[in-house]
Amino acid sequence: MLKTRLTQLALPILLLLCAPLAQAENRIDTQLPLAPELASYGDYKVGVRTLIAVNPNEVDVLQLNNAEPAPERLPRYDRELTLEVWYPASATATGSTTLTAYMRDAVTQVELQGRAIRDAAVIENEGPFPLVILSHGYPGNRYLMSHLGENLASKGYIVVSIDHTDSTYRTQAAFGSTLVNRSLDQLFVLNEMDQLGNTDSQFLSGLVDANNTAIIGYSMGGYGAVITAGAGVTQLSVDYPWGAPHGTLGVHLAGSQTHLDLIDPRVRTAIAFAPWGMNFGFWDAEGLAGIGVPMLFVAGSEDDVSGYENGIRAIWQNATSVDRALLTFNHANHNAGAPYPAPQESYDFNDTLGFFPYEHYADAVWETEKLNNHSQHFVTAWLARYLKGEATADAYLDLIPNASDGVFSVEDGVPTDAHTYWNGYADRTAKGMRFEWLTASTSPPSCDFTDAAENDGWGWDPVTRQSCPPLPAAGDADCDFSNADQNDGWGWNPETETSCPPQ
Repeated sequence: MLKTRLTQLALPILLLLCAPLAQAENRIDTQLPLAPELASYGDYKVGVRTLIAVNPNEVDVLQLNNAEPAPERLPRYDRELTLEVWYPASATATGSTTLTAYMRDAVTQVELQGRAIRDAAVIENEGPFPLVILSHGYPGNRYLMSHLGENLASKGYIVVSIDHTDSTYRTQAAFGSTLVNRSLDQLFVLNEMDQLGNTDSQFLSGLVDANNTAIIGYSMGGYGAVITAGAGVTQLSVDYPWGAPHGTLGVHLAGSQTHLDLIDPRVRTAIAFAPWGMNFGFWDAEGLAGIGVPMLFVAGSEDDVSGYENGIRAIWQNATSVDRALLTFNHANHNAGAPYPAPQESYDFNDTLGFFPYEHYADAVWETEKLNNHSQHFVTAWLARYLKGEATADAYLDLIPNASDGVFSVEDGVPTDAHTYWNGYADRTAKGMRFEWLTASTSPPSCDFTDAAENDGWGWDPVTRQSCPPLPAAGDADCDFSNADQNDGWGWNPETETSCPPQ
C-alpha cells in the first residue's frame, strides 16, 4: 500500500516539476528586479529586419595557404554578409517578437523571445539616430548580442549586427579570414548603413546618423573594434604562420598607409567586450597609441581566452592617446556581459561539439541576465555621453573605482555628502565590479622592461609607479593542441593559462 501511495504521489509531482521547463522561454529582454537604472528599455517601440549586403572584390583569404607559394595576384570574391537591424518603430506597430537563431552547434535552431517586432514600420517624423554596429565573436552570429540590439534601439539608436562570414556557427572557417576581415566588415557595414540612410527608396531613409557611429565588439569582434578605433597590429602578428596567410593581415599593420586609410572619422567611440589579441602580441604600445576615439573595455577578471592582466587590461593601459574606461566583473570569465542567456536547448550535452553548448553563453560565477543588465546600463551611459553628448550621463560614469568600497548614504531620498555609491544602483546591488578610468592627459609612457628577466617578465612604469604585465611571447610553441578537436581548433598554454588560436 505504501509503495502504491508513493507512486500515485510521484506522477503529479513529476508533472508539476516538468511543467515550467516545458513552458520556458528563451528570453533576451529580462530585466531583473535589482537591475541598474539605465538597463531598462527606452520609450521607443522597436522593429527588426534582416538585410543582405555584398562587399565586392574582397581578398579571398580562404583560398590562400602559407604551405603553398604566394600567388602573383591575390584571389578575390564578393563577400556576402547577413545583417540584423534594430530601429525605433511606429508606436502602433504590432507583430511577432520572436527571433529564430542557430545555436552554437550550427544545427539546432532556437526561438529567442524579445520585444522587437519583425519588419515593423519605422518611426515617422523623428531622427536621424546615431548608429551602433555590433560585431560577434569567433564563432558567433548576429543574434549573440541581440539583448543589446533591441535595448539600444528602444533608446533612439539604429543598431546593426553582422553575421561575419567564415566566423559564424554555420560558416566557421580558417582563423586567418577573421583576422583580416573583422574590421573591414565593420567599416563596410558603416558605409552600407550610411547609404541606406541617405537613399530615399530605403526603409531607413533619413533615420541613420552615420556621422555618430559606435562599434561594439565581443571577443574577435572586440579585436576588430580595437583596430577600427585606430590600433594597428604588429609585424609579429602579420608574420605568424598560423595567422592570416601570405601577409594579408598587413592591411592593418601599425603605421602602414593601408591601415591609416581605413581610419574613419564617423566612428566616434568603441566598446570592446573581452577583446582578443593582446595576449598573442597582436598589438604593442605604439600600435595601441593609434586608438583615436574614447573606448570602454569590458572584461572578466578570470578571462582565459583573451587574458586579463596581459590581455584586456593591457590594451586599456596602452591606449594612451584617448580617455578610456575599464569595467571589470570580478571572477567572471570570457563571456562576461556580451552573449544573451543560454537557450534551454543548450543544456544537453552535444556529442559533435564534445561539450555542453551552454558553456558558450554562460559564466561559471555570474548569472547571465545580471551581466546583461550591467552591460546595458554602462553601454547606455557610454553612448549617451559619446554619441549623443548628454552631460547627464557623466554621473553614471564618474564612479569610485571599486564598487564594494562605495558608501550608500541617503536621507529622505537625497544622497548625503557621505554617499559614494555607484549612481543608478540600489543599496547592496553594486558589488563584485570595478570601473576604472585612464585619461589621455595622464596616460603613462611605455613601460620599462629592462629588468623584466629578474621579475618574471614584468616591467615598471615610473610615472604611475605600478607594475606592467609581461609582454606577450611570440609564437605558440608552448601551446597544447591535444584537445583542439573538441575546442574548435583552439589550444591551451599551461604557462600563461590562456587559450591559443587554431593553427
